[in-house]
Amino acid sequence: MTVALMWEARAAQGRGEELLAWARTQHPSGSPLRRETFRAPQDRVLVITWWDAPYDADLPELPEPPADLASRPVHRWRFESVGEN
Repeated sequence: MTVALMWEARAAQGRGEELLAWARTQHPSGSPLRRETFRAPQDRVLVITWWDAPYDADLPELPEPPADLASRPVHRWRFESVGEN
C-alpha cells in the first residue's frame, strides 16, 4: 500500500522564501518513495511524501517550523492510494 503524508504551513508575513528554504532542508528519518515540495499564494508551503507502508504505520513526519517562520500551526493529512481508474 502507498501512503501519502501531506504537510502544509503558512509563512509569517514576508517570510515565504525563508519557510520554503527551511522546508527543503527538512528530511525525516527513513527514505520515502517520493517527495515533492510546492508553494502557493499567501506564502503557503506544501510537502508531500509517499511511503510504502500500511495506512496506520508509524511514519516520520516533518517537524513544526520555527515559530517565527509560521503564521499558524502546520496542517497535516494522511491519504492512502486507491489506484487509477
